[in-house]
Amino acid sequence: MHANRTALLLLQLFCCFSLFAQQPANNPLRLWYDKPATNWNEALPIGNGHLAAMVFGSLNAEQVQLNEETIWSGEPGNNIIPNVYDSIQQIRKLLFEGKYKEAQDLSNKTLPRNAPADVNYGMKYQTAGSLMIRFNDQQQATNYQRDLDISKAVANVTYQANGITYKREFIAAVTDNVILVRLTASKPGSISCNLSMQSPFKDVTTQTKDGKLLYSGVTSTVDNKTGRLRYQVEVLPKAEGGKVSFTDTGVVIDKANALTLYVAIGTNFINYKDISGNEAAKATQALNAAAGKSYEAIKTTHISLYKKYFDRVSLELGTTDAIKKPTNARIAEFGNGNDPALVSMYFQFGRYLLITSSWPGSQPANLQGKWNDKLSPPWDSKYTININTEMNYWPAEPTALPEMHHALFNMLKELSVTGQESATKMYHARGWNVHHNTDLWRITGPVDGGFYGMWPMGGAWLSQHLWQHYLFTGDKAFLKEMYPVLKGAALFYVDVLQTEPTHNWLVVAPSMSPENTYMSNVGISAGTTMDNQLVYDVLSNAFRSATILGLDKTFTDTLQTMIKRLPPMQVGQYSQLQEWLQDMDKPNDRHRHVSHLYGLFPSNQISPFNTPEIFEAARNSLVYRGDKSTGWSMGWKVNLWARLLDGNRAYKLIADQLTPAPVETSGQNGGTYPNLFDAHPPFQIDGNFGCTSGIAEMLVQSHDGSIYLLPAIPDQWQQGTVKGLIARGGFVIDMSWKNGRITSLKIQSKLGGNCRLRMAGPLKPKGSVALKPATGNNPNPLFAIADTKKPVISDKASLKGVTVNAGQLYDFNTTAGMSYEFVQ
Repeated sequence: MHANRTALLLLQLFCCFSLFAQQPANNPLRLWYDKPATNWNEALPIGNGHLAAMVFGSLNAEQVQLNEETIWSGEPGNNIIPNVYDSIQQIRKLLFEGKYKEAQDLSNKTLPRNAPADVNYGMKYQTAGSLMIRFNDQQQATNYQRDLDISKAVANVTYQANGITYKREFIAAVTDNVILVRLTASKPGSISCNLSMQSPFKDVTTQTKDGKLLYSGVTSTVDNKTGRLRYQVEVLPKAEGGKVSFTDTGVVIDKANALTLYVAIGTNFINYKDISGNEAAKATQALNAAAGKSYEAIKTTHISLYKKYFDRVSLELGTTDAIKKPTNARIAEFGNGNDPALVSMYFQFGRYLLITSSWPGSQPANLQGKWNDKLSPPWDSKYTININTEMNYWPAEPTALPEMHHALFNMLKELSVTGQESATKMYHARGWNVHHNTDLWRITGPVDGGFYGMWPMGGAWLSQHLWQHYLFTGDKAFLKEMYPVLKGAALFYVDVLQTEPTHNWLVVAPSMSPENTYMSNVGISAGTTMDNQLVYDVLSNAFRSATILGLDKTFTDTLQTMIKRLPPMQVGQYSQLQEWLQDMDKPNDRHRHVSHLYGLFPSNQISPFNTPEIFEAARNSLVYRGDKSTGWSMGWKVNLWARLLDGNRAYKLIADQLTPAPVETSGQNGGTYPNLFDAHPPFQIDGNFGCTSGIAEMLVQSHDGSIYLLPAIPDQWQQGTVKGLIARGGFVIDMSWKNGRITSLKIQSKLGGNCRLRMAGPLKPKGSVALKPATGNNPNPLFAIADTKKPVISDKASLKGVTVNAGQLYDFNTTAGMSYEFVQ
């Protein structure tokens, strides 16, 4: 009997390693490396929304750095600075009198750069520490590989030592809320190691109990908020053969045939205002539920459910021999080589990160997604909502991941509650608002003082995601559920808009154009272009939502009246789209934020066909601002150049981003780390998501009254195939192209209604449907275009006109659930 079991084990091990050996070396969705990670930016990320880990692949001391999404410093509570309304009124007065420096000085005094004693400027997302697996014998390895297969969400390490093939496999199970580590070897009895935990926290407890390694702690106190978030990590070792023994603070595995580690993490977090949970009970419950299942069963279910989302979209841009090289080498050679498959993988890597950091039911992705190894990460790894958090979710709808968007929607519901406090106490206004940062506790007051912090527009921008989700899905039940959030955002601006004295326009004051200045150390302002664009969208979205739902007639009348009094966009003396209400732009400004171009992307207020003068001015502004910048800024610019219908310039920004990130850990150089993470530097995840969105925008756009196919194809993408991209109106796009022209097209209509296409020329239908030239406005209400005012143009401006590829417009009617095919 014993011999039979041994034979069966050997057969299983042989099959396991044979299957790995047969894994395609040229898998286009596999990041791989021939050396262990030497630092965090070389490690590989896995996650399931709630839990995350970084895998290093070191030979003799594997490190699995752990995160749990609710491990944040501090405790519940908002951060409203009291008694500031009178100062805000005085700042408004100074701004309208043209006393800009005095206004900035008063803003700095009212909101000090260092948080006052009774206020905090936001908490920190913190690591859970690391699981360390130290192997007993120092090994010299050959044939080393570590990889991350983003088509399956599985990471691996394999190598050979002393004639034995070793394999480690890592998954963050989306089905069981555990992280699993599986160690196997081609020879029985070859797994010997010690398990321990390490952490940068000082006050932690490590023990072994009930056959598990337990590790617990409390997060940090920051500003005036005491660290009260408790967490517990539990590691259950399940060895096959060999011996398992326990010390006070570790586990010893001796000569096992295989070893599976089940890792669970619990915290006392219930919601943003309740931390009465039992962290130990939550961790134990998750661990016990998973431990009753085999590793293979969990893995199979994990891959199946993950692929349900990931496999919705595929992108092929061609493959060259570069795919045979390690990923870090491909990044290093991209600028001077020919590697279109790296762009496809980078696009899909963004989708992988969105799925694994925003799985349904989780917290939204923060500044580093869910991956962080520090107690005090860059910018606290908070939610920076003057661009970065929004950018995280730009790919959600067009790349067929709307379920991942709901993590952000849930946060918006909570901010619409906590944001009533900042609206009422700071501005004496109804509704809700939030400034440029928030955190796990849903703070809504200013962060980082009266320069960066005096921007009351974070809720305005975040709320756009609700309206965009409706445009992509047509889900009226969702719109009804979220209407109170949209209405509350609009109500705030109904109350706070001020009449500026020169034109009697309604503007937001005080505010700023995020993080930029128009005078030395002066950014506080009134009526910035981005604010005007955002307010237009907030009021318009609330108006359209109420009209669709048949609600609030009196309120919609008010909104219509106020929309008419918003400032038009302005073209300044340098033929640029003005960033500020006055013509104060500097053509040599290279600032990373391009906030005044929000109306071009992600909004739809600037169009080459309907607003050509503003379109040209926006293009001039982007040229002035330059290309190289932080990683997230270059990701935004990919989208902007795609909207400007310039595929070659968009591709240049992708190439700039796909260059090795500098060794320096600070600055504004952008680039990509060896593990494909975006560099500000340091790491910020938004650049990954921004580039994924930008690549989608180069292939399909649907914001301007039609579905524009291949609007910004660069010369490098002469042929390719994309399947599964989503357009507004609920249309699913599959298409192939050659020499920049579509050769086959399939469109699935989820909602029915008119489908208007903009493309180079007509295609032949396969079936009875016929394309007909389109006239007038698109009758499909999900494609309504913005009612943008005519711009005010400076007498000094010199607009020359911009030639764009307008293509031709075609209509055909669709039925919900039907697909329509066309060929060249």
